Amino acid sequence: MLSASSRSRNSTSRWTFGPRNSWLVTSQNGAKNPRPRIPPYVAIVPICAGVFIAADDQTVIVTVLPQIMLDLKVQITELDRASWTITGYLLGYVAAMPLIGRMSDVWGHRNLYVASMLMFMAGSVLAALTTDLTALVAARVFQAVGAGALVPISIAMVGDLFPSARRGVPLGIVGASAEAGGVIGPLWGGIIIRYLDWPWVFWINIPLGILVLVFLVPLVGPSPRFPAKIDYMGGVLLAVCLSTLTLGLARVDAPDELFGVYVAVALISLVFFVIRQRGIADPLLPMSMFRSRPFNAANGTHLLIGAALIIGMVTIPLMANTVLGRTPLEGGLMLMRMTAAVPIGAVLGGIAAQRLDYRVPTMLGLALIAVGFGFMSRWDLTVSDPSMTVHLALAGFGFGLLIAPVALAATNSVDVGLRGAAAALITAMRMVGMTFGLATLTAWGTGRFQDLVAGMRLPLPLPGDSAEQAAQRVTEFETQLTGAGLSLFSDFYLIAMAVSLIAIAVAAFMAWKPTAEDEAGEPGQGR
Repeated sequence: MLSASSRSRNSTSRWTFGPRNSWLVTSQNGAKNPRPRIPPYVAIVPICAGVFIAADDQTVIVTVLPQIMLDLKVQITELDRASWTITGYLLGYVAAMPLIGRMSDVWGHRNLYVASMLMFMAGSVLAALTTDLTALVAARVFQAVGAGALVPISIAMVGDLFPSARRGVPLGIVGASAEAGGVIGPLWGGIIIRYLDWPWVFWINIPLGILVLVFLVPLVGPSPRFPAKIDYMGGVLLAVCLSTLTLGLARVDAPDELFGVYVAVALISLVFFVIRQRGIADPLLPMSMFRSRPFNAANGTHLLIGAALIIGMVTIPLMANTVLGRTPLEGGLMLMRMTAAVPIGAVLGGIAAQRLDYRVPTMLGLALIAVGFGFMSRWDLTVSDPSMTVHLALAGFGFGLLIAPVALAATNSVDVGLRGAAAALITAMRMVGMTFGLATLTAWGTGRFQDLVAGMRLPLPLPGDSAEQAAQRVTEFETQLTGAGLSLFSDFYLIAMAVSLIAIAVAAFMAWKPTAEDEAGEPGQGR
């Protein structure tokens, strides 16, 4: 029989399979006490609920930001300051993720999940009570550190609850929960702001978080611990690197001295981090992880996926609001045609990952993304349903299809004691990819649009022009401007398609061969 204590150096009892879906808990004195086993699919319900709530807070701020600006007396000319409520959340979400992921391996995944949820709730209270924009941004960063940890810890907890051959579907469900939370966020914020004040966007997290913890503790048993010295200094160096890289890339469209400072700090902290990882006994991210080809391929694939995803997330509603002349609501609903398909693809991708080589659903998903963006690159002013919905849903379904297999390729390729760190890194890589993608989109897009409109003259009235001639010149100018806009968005979608095709080549190295232990199945760690 398989024993969890063989993988946990400080276990005081041994968990083995008992009859009829129960555990036999063997204590140190050798006595065996049968304990009913909670079905793992029941145990992951509160785990996924927490992920959903945290993901919801990523996007809920979008619809309540105007009310926040009004109440905190932030002028419309200070929109760049207000946007830090979103940027700050992204920074907190990414920066501490690798450190907390490693901490969860050492202290136990369930324990860190509870701590992260409490931190998220504390940040929510601070955000709800604030009366100053700077304090709100600080609260959002604090809140995001807890929220960002929930996703990788949840991925690791799936490994605790399910044997490797059965992790695909639950990982798909975790991914679907995260994506669904992001989709529902703006709508949820709109509903709350219609009936209540904006602080309730944050207050509502408290009862919801309490419910998650009330169900989590009895349903999910203690996770195995893998004692090691936690490299806090390495975590700080990596957090500084990720934070300054994000801040620097946010200014890439108009590089200045601050941009150079951010990039320099990011590079220096990265160099010191690598040197430190090579020189200590218990590194934050052991170099042995990076000797696994599937692990590296999964991270490279996720980096490219993040870049392609952010192109769609930004340009689809932007195209709707500008070139297509639609309202912001219509632009949001247009984007939802893509994002709503992601959770569906995530669940089906998980099913496929349990039956097929991880590369099959991953490469199929990337191919669907490429096809979807390829169709979008041909959109013109006449685009309409059902073709528009089909194109968007194809891309969204593709993004969902590869969530579980990429996570599996990363977490199953490392030692079980590094599962939390691997899950954190694979999650952070997508966020880094999104940051790179957004920076490139902004910098290249600005220059490309200037090239497209070069030579176009404003339709100013000329002496002797009749009203009809002046109107015709305005019409010609608008037509040229619209054509330039269509060309720009077409280029964006073609770039996203190219990134997806490149990712297929990277994903080809994600082959993973299960060990004999994996094929036999590992016991879960639930109660």
